[in-house]
Amino acid sequence: MSTPARGFTINVFVPTGDPAGLRIVEKTNWTGKGLVCPRNDYATVRGRPEFKLAGVYVLVGRTSDGEADQIYVGEGDPIGPRLDSHAKLKDFWNSVYCFVSKDSSLNKAHVQYLESRLVELADEAKRSVVENGNRPDRPTLAEATAAEAEVFLQDVLLCFPLMGLSVFSLAENLPKKTATKLQLTTKGITAYCNLTSEGFVVTKGSQAVLSAAPSTPQFVKTARESLLKRGVLIERGGLLVFEVPYTFDSASTAAAVVMGRNANGLIEWRSPEGVTLKDLRQAGND
Repeated sequence: MSTPARGFTINVFVPTGDPAGLRIVEKTNWTGKGLVCPRNDYATVRGRPEFKLAGVYVLVGRTSDGEADQIYVGEGDPIGPRLDSHAKLKDFWNSVYCFVSKDSSLNKAHVQYLESRLVELADEAKRSVVENGNRPDRPTLAEATAAEAEVFLQDVLLCFPLMGLSVFSLAENLPKKTATKLQLTTKGITAYCNLTSEGFVVTKGSQAVLSAAPSTPQFVKTARESLLKRGVLIERGGLLVFEVPYTFDSASTAAAVVMGRNANGLIEWRSPEGVTLKDLRQAGND
């Protein structure tokens, strides 16, 4: 029997008074501190004491087709000089997420471990394009030190979604809004979908048609191409298969990608008993 998730409190401080500017995030009973900073504001806040500490950071932008987050994970001791360099040399990012320790307890080994683990998680989740050309190896740490870093990481992963970044979490681990798993069957393929707090998660192993219809909207074709490029969809046995669970913003987009044509997700997704998502919602059972 799984242990239910525990509630926790996140405090967000906006030191500049601009809600879209620098935000500082702290969690109760945790030594860590998170910072979210737009690239355009970095030059004015780079002198803050947090950037003089050891930490891990994630540069975030969007891919050229707009279909996914593009990220680069790094570490520094301190992080400031690394971010200064990225501000001059890396073009793709428009915001940075940083984590440091309020009591300076993170050292070089800790942040190297955090960097390696975050890259591993991003690669596994396939919800972003990871710009790290060489995947960092985990440093060799004493068992106790590795355990400390892993505990710190788990709190970082709790903070990321609240800071607006969800690329490190497998979609199958998101809390489900209903016990009913929806399904879609057409042209010899079957896909399954769960409703979660983030959207509509098409489950691992679900199938999609191999080729999109000529009349398919361009945004659906682009989404399918992006999923193939990132390894979310793979070709197998004359059809496409979801290699990992994937979250879509809407039921219709999920259905259109699966079916390779324009689709109304409220009608196409059904319960095992054949009840449409539209009817489930009207009955209050979604």
